[in-house]
Amino acid sequence: MGNGAKASMKRERNAADKGKTAKSQTKSNEKAMTIQCKVCLQTFLQTTKAPALLEHASNKHKKGLADCFPGVTPA
Repeated sequence: MGNGAKASMKRERNAADKGKTAKSQTKSNEKAMTIQCKVCLQTFLQTTKAPALLEHASNKHKKGLADCFPGVTPA
């Protein structure tokens, strides 16, 4: 068996082992966008903390946290 055949067999083995391809996280990220600003309807990840939401409300709208995000309690 020559070196070319060995390399070909190794490529086939590696391709079979690898099998999986990288998948996009876009759909899972869209599902995680559950917090929505009531003024501008911008969405935020469900893990976003209250200080970041308060920063959005005060900088973009000059309003409080309760005005833009009624379901979120300040931490």
